[in-house]
Amino acid sequence: MRHPVPAGSEKAASDRGTLPRRKKISAGILVYRFTLDVLEVFLVHPGGPFWAKRDRGSWSIPKGELEEGAGLLQTAKREFREETGLPIDGEFIALTPLRQPGGKLVHAWAVNGEIDPSCVKSNTFSMEWPPRSGMQQQFPEVDRAQWFAIPEAVEKLLPGQRGFLEELKQKVGAGPTAFPAQTPHDPKRR
Repeated sequence: MRHPVPAGSEKAASDRGTLPRRKKISAGILVYRFTLDVLEVFLVHPGGPFWAKRDRGSWSIPKGELEEGAGLLQTAKREFREETGLPIDGEFIALTPLRQPGGKLVHAWAVNGEIDPSCVKSNTFSMEWPPRSGMQQQFPEVDRAQWFAIPEAVEKLLPGQRGFLEELKQKVGAGPTAFPAQTPHDPKRR
């Protein structure tokens, strides 16, 4: 069991090899728009072999980890550009940070915008693939992006980020029109 290290004792902890583990913090942007009075959000799907065949519960807002000395909104904008290849600007609405199941705290801002998913060009990362092969391969950090109406976004989004959708609906005044009308014979719904 790890015990907290009292303030001012980092040197002593360092000498023992037990530096306190820093909590990871991420920041991201949730872009939204209204299409025919339906609230939609822009989400990204992580690239790489681990996520290749996953869909439900695997999409995310564009986000990334806070670097030392960087501001939260600055980090969110930087990560949006890295993951989409596109700049983002507008009137940012702060959302309540959410603690993820793994302990990471995600800060997010919502902004009204129009993004063409076909224009997304992500940065890449390198990893050993196949496992234990000794070979490094490059993969895009984001392999696709898409607009989703809120009901579908709830299914697609990582469970720890779903609270952002509810707060977004409250903050942008999206009531019942946030959910598109649905009939049992609607071919778009399964």
